[in-house]
Amino acid sequence: MVDLDMLMGPLIVFMVVVAPLWLILHYRSKKQVSQGLSEHEHRQLVELASKAEKMSERVETLESLLDSESPQWRRKL
Repeated sequence: MVDLDMLMGPLIVFMVVVAPLWLILHYRSKKQVSQGLSEHEHRQLVELASKAEKMSERVETLESLLDSESPQWRRKL
């Protein structure tokens, strides 16, 4: 019976303080995930996509320059 009495205090604290906070934070995060991207996140995504497209164009340009100046460069890799 002594073991049960020792567990009652922490169990009550858990049920009264920790469990409700845990549930509130859990469902708040679920709500944020279900709402999708924020306006700021969407702007960042568009900006990153633009940068990726520019980078792709630069790589293609670099590869075409290397093809014209050193046709064997791909075999050296």
